[in-house]
Amino acid sequence: MKRTSQCFFTGIALAGMLIGTTAHARPRTTMLVEVQAGTSERRDVPLSVTLPEDLAAAKFLWMQRIDSGKAIAMQRSVSDPTQLVWIMRDRLPARQARRYRITTSEFDRNHETHVTVEDDGAALTVHVRGKSVLAYHTAVVTPPSGVDPIFQRSGFIHPLQTPGGHVLTEAFPEDHLHQHGIFNAWVKTTFDGREVDFWNQKGGTGTVEHADVSSLASGPVFGEFTAKLRHLDLSAGDEPLAVLEETWTVRVYDFEDRFVIDLESQQQCATDKPLTLHEYHYGGMAFRGTSEWLGQAESDFLTSEGQSRADGNHSRPLWTDAFGLVSGSPCGVAVLQHPSNFRFPAPVRLHPQKPYFVHTPVALGEMVIEQEQPLISRFRYIAHDGPPDARLITTAWSDYAEAPVVKIIE
Repeated sequence: MKRTSQCFFTGIALAGMLIGTTAHARPRTTMLVEVQAGTSERRDVPLSVTLPEDLAAAKFLWMQRIDSGKAIAMQRSVSDPTQLVWIMRDRLPARQARRYRITTSEFDRNHETHVTVEDDGAALTVHVRGKSVLAYHTAVVTPPSGVDPIFQRSGFIHPLQTPGGHVLTEAFPEDHLHQHGIFNAWVKTTFDGREVDFWNQKGGTGTVEHADVSSLASGPVFGEFTAKLRHLDLSAGDEPLAVLEETWTVRVYDFEDRFVIDLESQQQCATDKPLTLHEYHYGGMAFRGTSEWLGQAESDFLTSEGQSRADGNHSRPLWTDAFGLVSGSPCGVAVLQHPSNFRFPAPVRLHPQKPYFVHTPVALGEMVIEQEQPLISRFRYIAHDGPPDARLITTAWSDYAEAPVVKIIE
């Protein structure tokens, strides 16, 4: 049975049980925050602030812009109830500031749910104002008839769509049956003395699968889900052995003219043994484009350095856009790297003929994932109709990587 998650605000009472105030302190009922633009003009920027314990314990909150009195839609994160998120939609000029007041409320003032996450038992699907954005596959997807079942897979995103309804991704493409929309896997690795390839399933030494859904939420500002994945060693014996445990937190914001998706991956050892990632020319967080782009003259890559597949392979851009025509219409997706990522900016493998690319830090040399040191990677995806606009994507990267400063004033 399909179920649609409820707005997170309606279930936040649990946070009030977990985060208490001292017996003698009077809990605050209001807070003033200031957003500072910095050296760039800002507009349509997702923002967040960490709530103090007393406000985090409140059942309901509402936000108001100080200068205009306008109510602002906001939402708490499902993964961290102390994080309050909103979108600053109006223009804020460079070197200026804007203030907001956050106040406790006796009822939920954020009634509208613009971004929904639905779980039908096979996939998590996300919609923004009724438009399909993406599907994350929780159930195993089998390959087409006649294809070796070794290529079956779960734990990937497909389809990723544009607001115009154009599908940007592919699963089980004939030329690379192991590639699936947005997916994450390493190629040349060693675990406990064995060589394991989690990417190329045909070799039979490794694969990646979905394990569990930790949480999901819909709301007025974003939809979000947290999923657990396992990277399996298939060469260890009769039973697969989990080598890495991975957590994806995927958040889709309420934008109508383009789809904005944040994806955070956290990989950590599933045993007390490390995983060695050897230097290689690909492997990591990947994007596989639609087969309509195969051999299409209008399809290419564009990077923040102005490079394409002809000259951009293993360059280190801030962002990469994969684009082409779908049903005759130009469209694509820009993938932005976050500065907190290991070896930022990581090299990108831009395939010379195929519509796929991958952020591959192992191109710079060997890496080791150890038990006490997880590997955390963050990316922002912007699915767009029309050709890539380098100026707009660069502005979006600045908003993501060098976000406006949010300060608690009182």
